[in-house]
Amino acid sequence: MNGGLEPMSAAARRALEQELADLRTERATVAATLRGGEQVGDRADEADELQRGTDLERLDTRIAEIEGRLREADVAGPPSAETVGVGSTVKVRFADATEMTMRISEFPEALDPTLVTSDSPLGNALLGRHAGETVTYDAPGGRTTAVVVSVGGESA
Repeated sequence: MNGGLEPMSAAARRALEQELADLRTERATVAATLRGGEQVGDRADEADELQRGTDLERLDTRIAEIEGRLREADVAGPPSAETVGVGSTVKVRFADATEMTMRISEFPEALDPTLVTSDSPLGNALLGRHAGETVTYDAPGGRTTAVVVSVGGESA
């Protein structure tokens, strides 16, 4: 990410909202098992209680991260139609003259060959770019370039 407010694609929002719902359910389950001040039995019970407390902290941290990211996306608004960002659809021409239209996302999605994550070498190189700009990035075959042909808003 570029450090500023980032828009979010509809698919990424759905994925985060589902993760948030799952985490809240898991948190409720873990919280219900804590004894809350009661005397625990032996050391194994005490260790188990400490582990559940640690799990609760981990869940609370991730819940707060997701809630913050969803708020940030709301403030950022939809993806720009001029600058590549998370949620943008981008047409790119590679060095071998092939062109591909792809979507920039925060999260990988199974079986979507048109998706590029924002933290991948190509996705990171494209962030903040405009149509006509050339980007350089590390590909499996070595350093290469691509030209941004066009930038659109969210496609999903």
